Amino acid sequence: MFAKLLKVAGVGALLAGMLAAPALAQKTKLTVYTALENDQLAPFKTEIEKAVPSVDIEWVRDSTGVITARFLAEKDNPKADMVMGLAASSLLAFKKAGLLEAYVPKGADALRPGFRSPDGTWTAHDAYVGIICFNTAEADKLGLTAPKSWKDLTNPKYKDKLVMPHPASSGTGYLTVAAWLQLMGEAEAWAFMDALHQNIAVYTHSGSAPCVQAAKGERVAGIALDMRGAREKTAGAPLEVIAPVEGVGWDMEAYAIVKGSKKLDLAKAVADWAASKPANELYSKYYAIVAHPEVKNVPKNYPAEAEARMAKIDFQKMADDRERVLAEWSKRYDAKAAPKN
Repeated sequence: MFAKLLKVAGVGALLAGMLAAPALAQKTKLTVYTALENDQLAPFKTEIEKAVPSVDIEWVRDSTGVITARFLAEKDNPKADMVMGLAASSLLAFKKAGLLEAYVPKGADALRPGFRSPDGTWTAHDAYVGIICFNTAEADKLGLTAPKSWKDLTNPKYKDKLVMPHPASSGTGYLTVAAWLQLMGEAEAWAFMDALHQNIAVYTHSGSAPCVQAAKGERVAGIALDMRGAREKTAGAPLEVIAPVEGVGWDMEAYAIVKGSKKLDLAKAVADWAASKPANELYSKYYAIVAHPEVKNVPKNYPAEAEARMAKIDFQKMADDRERVLAEWSKRYDAKAAPKN
């Protein structure tokens, strides 16, 4: 009799387990627009889903400019639930358009003050800096010394030897142009860019590509991301990674919840994870500067002066001026833009 009961109980437990399995496996898709690098998407997804087991992250990934334009084009009928890994200057534009849900993530008060908006519409997870990747081997062939100033790049010896990101496509490109405008003033900055344009071979649609090209010796120098410069030099490229003396442009990658998302509670849970110290430890594998002040992981060959030379940037102005600046930039320089894929 006892064995029979055990047998019945065992069958009951098995049936209960079978019935419970679909419920345990149930996940809700959260659509997240992002400009994170492709190699970051899988690790971020894994860690988010580990921390929030009920979520299934669906990335929609493109460059900063493309994601920004797409999100604004969809403003009357948003397709995303969240934005993550996008320039804070873009999120300020979204905020101005009333497209973001105000929410202060749990633990956000422990982050650097400049990495969070006062009203909770966005929170940053890292900062990235525009630098120069300078190929010393190629420069030696031309008798060029390493530039110290942005204006050194207008030397005629650099003709067709430079590359930089297109500011309408790349966040790195736009933060660099915006910094020049704020550091030099409009008239001087446009005159500088006119002179620089004479030496540019191509404007790429990626913030990393100019440093990759410089590392391969295809160009003498590329304006690119700080972390890409450190990575390429560590991999053995004959590069000097330079933060010019006038100051360097920078921006933050940030996250926000889209107003009107039908998955608000789930998005808030993901935002809570994004503000956590473990999340910042993940960011520090890819960025030298992260939101949590206790998390530091400066990579080998990172330019020592980069953080000290981060220019004082008015990010609201950077966001407000975006459309006007890009229109003027494209009118002057788009003839050298790389073909879009």
